Amino acid sequence: MLALVLSAVRSRRAQVLTVLVLTALATAVAAAGPWFAIAGSARAAEADVAAAAAGDRTISIRKIIETGGDPAGAVDQFAANARGLVPLPATDPVSGLTLPLIISRGGQSPTMAIAYREDVCDHLRLDGPCPAVRGEAAISVHTAQQLGLGRGGRVELRRQPDSQPLALRVVATYSLDDPAGAYWSNPLFVADAGLDPAFTTIDTFADEELGDPTVSYDVQVPDRLIRGDDGYDLAGVLRKADYDLGRQGLRLVNTGGALLRTIARDREAIRQGVLVAVLQVLVLAWFAIGLAGQYTGRDRRGDAALLKLRGSGRGAIVRLAWGQHLVPLVLGALAGLPLGYLLARWLAGPVGPERQPAALALSAAAAASVLAGGLAVLALIELVALRRPVSDLLREVSGGRGGWRAGLADVLLLAVAVSAVYQARSGVAEGLALAAPALVALAVALLVARLLGRIADRGGGVAVRTGHLRLGLTAVQVSRRPGGDRVFALVVVAVAVFATAVGGYAGERTARAQRSGAELGAARVLTVRAPNRTALLTAVRAADPAGDQAMAVTVDRTSNPPVLAVDSGRLAAIARWRPEYGPIEALPTTAGPEPLPRITGGRLAVRVSHRGTAPMELTLMLQHEGTGAPVPVSFGRVGTGERTLEAPVAGCAAAPGCRILRWDVHGPEPISVRGLQQLDPPGVILDPARLADIARWRSGTTGVALDLTAAGGALTLALDAGQDRLQERGTTAYAVDTVLPLPVVLAGAAPEGWQFGEPTLLSLGSEPTPVRVVRTVAALPVVGRGGVLADLDATRRVIGDATPPGEFQVWLAPGAPPGIVGALTRAGLTVATDETVGDRTAHLAGQAPAVVTRFSLIAGAVVLLLAAAAVGVAGTVDRRSRLEQLRALRVQGLPGRVAVVTAYAGIAAPILAGLAAGLASAALARPLVRITLPPFTDGWDVLPAPSALGLAPLALAGLIALLALGLTGWLAVLPLTRRLRREAGR
Repeated sequence: MLALVLSAVRSRRAQVLTVLVLTALATAVAAAGPWFAIAGSARAAEADVAAAAAGDRTISIRKIIETGGDPAGAVDQFAANARGLVPLPATDPVSGLTLPLIISRGGQSPTMAIAYREDVCDHLRLDGPCPAVRGEAAISVHTAQQLGLGRGGRVELRRQPDSQPLALRVVATYSLDDPAGAYWSNPLFVADAGLDPAFTTIDTFADEELGDPTVSYDVQVPDRLIRGDDGYDLAGVLRKADYDLGRQGLRLVNTGGALLRTIARDREAIRQGVLVAVLQVLVLAWFAIGLAGQYTGRDRRGDAALLKLRGSGRGAIVRLAWGQHLVPLVLGALAGLPLGYLLARWLAGPVGPERQPAALALSAAAAASVLAGGLAVLALIELVALRRPVSDLLREVSGGRGGWRAGLADVLLLAVAVSAVYQARSGVAEGLALAAPALVALAVALLVARLLGRIADRGGGVAVRTGHLRLGLTAVQVSRRPGGDRVFALVVVAVAVFATAVGGYAGERTARAQRSGAELGAARVLTVRAPNRTALLTAVRAADPAGDQAMAVTVDRTSNPPVLAVDSGRLAAIARWRPEYGPIEALPTTAGPEPLPRITGGRLAVRVSHRGTAPMELTLMLQHEGTGAPVPVSFGRVGTGERTLEAPVAGCAAAPGCRILRWDVHGPEPISVRGLQQLDPPGVILDPARLADIARWRSGTTGVALDLTAAGGALTLALDAGQDRLQERGTTAYAVDTVLPLPVVLAGAAPEGWQFGEPTLLSLGSEPTPVRVVRTVAALPVVGRGGVLADLDATRRVIGDATPPGEFQVWLAPGAPPGIVGALTRAGLTVATDETVGDRTAHLAGQAPAVVTRFSLIAGAVVLLLAAAAVGVAGTVDRRSRLEQLRALRVQGLPGRVAVVTAYAGIAAPILAGLAAGLASAALARPLVRITLPPFTDGWDVLPAPSALGLAPLALAGLIALLALGLTGWLAVLPLTRRLRREAGR
């Protein structure tokens, strides 16, 4: 029997090769699935972890402790306890102490934490020595500017306004070396609503006033544990650790829960997407293998008939038939296994050593399923054939399309497709709904196949009788070809699956590009360091004076709502604007009152009037318009009566000079400012007209503010007559040099507080800033569906010398020259990161949607190749019978040219019809089953998702399918047409 099997295989190489190729293609995809899913999940987890903020990769254990005069011992004991209760590798643990205090500055009391942190000086850029002894401290550059302190100065902090002060000597100023790094991920050690922390030595906390600080122990979690390598369950470990720490009175702070959920969703989405794609390939591959077995079964039916005539039993006949199939199936499966591994490695990269055994086992199981399914399908076909009598087996002509059983099968398949559509439209993302697009295509194929069959049956004869030979003979070929309806159905489903895969792949790429543009806001974004917003704006304008290459931007994601501030005059030239953001000119650039004269000299004189008897103090706060550095000018004590006071000014001589921020007055009685002059060079800064213009001045926005009266050529500052003495006294009169309320564009719903009171922003300085919403839009760049867009110059004027949180950026136009970065650096900015839309798009390619659509595209291409192979088999097997039919027609007078055209049309007609039906079913399935792109696994949904099957991808898929199917059909019929041409030329 083995010899007979091998002889049959050698004599039927074309049939064997067809089944082998079909099996190899299906096995390659099936075997690639496990490798791809495991490697893709690992890459997706790596991408998620790499994109996460440092705080999401760090856990912190905190507690308010009593140092007992030994802060070093208390910190060591706390760290030891925390280390024992958290079963994680202690990767770069960092301990620290912090305690918020206040600084008394007249009527204002800003907060500033005093802090100790291990190895802090290694993570600071210091101007001066690192604090080494008790009482020494380093303060930030921003704090030094605001407090007017430098190296060698002293700062006094208090627990309460009436408590004993703690004096610290400033030995250095600092700026953070890597603000986005893991070391600074603990918010206790960065500025919140107050000033930046003052870092000191641990011995300073031995002071009695600092005896109950918050201690923290921060651990950076290794990436492999976050990714869950080797099945590690970080979430479960942290839940247990939180319980154990809580029993000890410790608090575990973990902000990485969203990251862990994103990784889990990525894994599940990849697993499900790959499984659906593999199952589609398997089902269609088994169908194609069955078609190949049926088309190539004519010779095997003759073998079976001869064996029956010789008295062989059913078992011998079955073994001979199955043996012919087993050889190509096994060879195809063996060839497909390594192909699948190489395919997965090319698409998703290597699999880690720890997961390779599991991937290999699953891959082998997938290949075995292809082999077993193919063998089962072919065995069923052979068993059906062996039930036929010898006379039927020896017939050259096959039977018709089938009787009631075929009709019943079609009805059952249509019912399954309807069920799938119902599930998909009900929002059920499981079961038949996952295969709904392919089932819709199958339903369309069944209906169109029956319709075309009826048309060909009736129209073919009519066309021949009326003299339309090409049309009529083509219709007859289509009508009488055995199994043609099944090939047509496979072509329709394959084209639909391929078109859907192409549409999903193209749509996902578009979605990534759109998201990247929305998250960045411009084609290229630099994250930069600058002393303040004024310095940022000045540097960018100096580097790009034309205003068409670079734009200064600040982003504050911590405020409610988040604030995106842009240099609005450059927005149209730089930003990647979308319709969802509203009109790009919606944000007005109207300036405030005419600017006051700038101060460029070294001395000022103020004319004041004080009618009371209590001592008063008057300070004028300036800000340099180039560097943003605050310049306080203290005029000292103001006596009774009208007088002129002089004071030196340090820091305004450099161009472009300083602007007036505010007047600070300390004392219980009114004081009037009647004039302000610059002495060197001489010039009038505030004349009676400017002082008496109330539009140029405003008081504070919290509590009971200072009363301002602008009349009689003077500005009078006084406490509210009905002010409660227990409330904090308003002491400030701000100079107005921008429009208030501040015009903003709002994305999404207004914050709850705006619905019951005046809209304000809390992040623009120490006091709420009133705002006016000029337009509400669906979304905004960077801040998404919830946030506001404001003008950067207007906000920095409101902010003054405050240091609110925010990220400094420079947005670059698409055609910005390479030298722009150097120009920004020379202007005083330090570039921390440089990211383009392409960079972010490539990063998002590691997430589940991109991974799944990439594999689905490969699977769709393989399905198209399976259909092409089936078309080739059908054309090749029917070649001999069609040649005999056309020869007979030639004898009856059929022209040779008509015979050649009919041969081509006989295979081209079903291909073109199947292609059109497949594209139509794909387009129909999109709205019918509500096909959408897979959502981003981290929940990002700021912009509406692109179409899952646009016109361009549909056309591209149709062109590729036409080339693949058309080339296969042409090659299958080419020997036939050559014979006809040679015979016609004789």
